[in-house]
Amino acid sequence: MGGAMKGGAMKARTVLFDEVGGPDVLRIEEVELGAPGSGEVRVRVEAVGLNRAEALFRAGAYYYQPDLPASRIGAEAAGVVEAVGPEVEGFAAGDPVSVLVTATGGMSPYGVYAERVNVPASTLFPRHPSVDAVTGAATWLSYLTAYGALVEVGRLGPGDTALITAASSSVGVAAIQVANLVGAVPIAVTRTAAKREQLLKAGAAQVICLDEDDVVTRLGELTDGAGARVVFDAVGGPELPRLARTVARDGTLVVYGWLDGRPTPLPMHWPLAVYGFALPAVLGHEDRKRRAVVFIESGLRSGALAPLIDRTFPLEAIADAHRHMEGNGQVGKIVVTVGREDGGAA
Repeated sequence: MGGAMKGGAMKARTVLFDEVGGPDVLRIEEVELGAPGSGEVRVRVEAVGLNRAEALFRAGAYYYQPDLPASRIGAEAAGVVEAVGPEVEGFAAGDPVSVLVTATGGMSPYGVYAERVNVPASTLFPRHPSVDAVTGAATWLSYLTAYGALVEVGRLGPGDTALITAASSSVGVAAIQVANLVGAVPIAVTRTAAKREQLLKAGAAQVICLDEDDVVTRLGELTDGAGARVVFDAVGGPELPRLARTVARDGTLVVYGWLDGRPTPLPMHWPLAVYGFALPAVLGHEDRKRRAVVFIESGLRSGALAPLIDRTFPLEAIADAHRHMEGNGQVGKIVVTVGREDGGAA
């Protein structure tokens, strides 16, 4: 466990990596952590939410590169404020919070795979005492992405159909719940039938399994040829133009990921609106951010939005957690517990 040092500095177990590569490049080191600077807070981390972006970042395949050696990693966590730096308003020691650092310029300086972190106060979301740390670490990236893409960009509403690819991911499950909450019809797409029942239990109205069905043909059958008001895609790649044929007239194809990794040609299925979504589309606009926070907090209170936790790991097993994520067997969010909650994989 990390402890105090002279001058108010702390030592904290922190996940670092010195070269890009597989999960084995991740290591844990005691890192000296100074007092939070201007505009920063120190958070004692209780849980960390894993995201596919972190595996890409670790492998050197993300849209920006890590600052090596000794790069930090991690975007999403939950914990308690321990100390507040100068020029910080609205937060105090003892406040439960969630942290989302993706909009701050990189994971290398602020990565949250750690026992304690100093992060900009702008990355914090207040966490209601009724929301436990595991839930708090599994909420904001997934639900901000799903809400922003479906509602703010796609204008999804009652009776509309949403086609959701990579539906077993944490963002996919969040999208299913968001679609249901606004009265839309979520249709999940997954690679194999192995996840069908779990996705139906998670709220999908229908599940299209790519090992059994052609997505264009099957969606046409399910919508009487009308297509989907919003197609929410995490895959990209050369199949995107074909996926575009599932979009309804005046609908929107929202692409938020690039899991395929191969070049993605521009769909030429006109008329068609294609939107490349990233979190700044919500976090960079105060009105959108305010609406998103109200929507998500309300959904959490009512239970309509509830992160599905696939599995938990202790911080010491961070490499195993990354292996599990890259095995593509998950449904929902993988969470790493830190400190007193460390107790082995669930």
